[in-house]
Amino acid sequence: MSMNTVLLAFGSKDEQRIDELLDTATSIVDPDGTIVLLHAFDRERYDTIAKRLNVDNAAEISPDDIARRSRIGREIAERLDRAGVDYVVRGAIGETSDAILRQSELEDADLVVVGGRSRSATGKALFGSTAQKVLVEADCPVTFVKEQSETKEKAAAPA
Repeated sequence: MSMNTVLLAFGSKDEQRIDELLDTATSIVDPDGTIVLLHAFDRERYDTIAKRLNVDNAAEISPDDIARRSRIGREIAERLDRAGVDYVVRGAIGETSDAILRQSELEDADLVVVGGRSRSATGKALFGSTAQKVLVEADCPVTFVKEQSETKEKAAAPA
């Protein structure tokens, strides 16, 4: 299956799994394909980042601009530049799972890559799950990159 367009959704909570997310996306995308980096913000987070970036008038800057200028967005873009991988950066304001689903359709994504953590069935029922909604509702395949627990990382590290 050809993977010309891979949508990689990321957010501020993904800092601990940037390596895994990037390894997954870059290993799957075709050599001449594109990775679409998507940072979805709720309104409060968007306004906080815009303020931190000294944006006076929020109307003068787009969600794509904020995503490009966010610390994690810059870090991911720099890594893809060094690797020579084509990418575009997108930003969206709104509920994260809806933004991911909407952007995957707009980009005609061949695959969506999302990160997350393990949660109990009760936790999912009470609080919902962005990744779970994307896994169930996306029109294309979805790869879930699970957060590695500190205990597992320590156990796997050589003594």
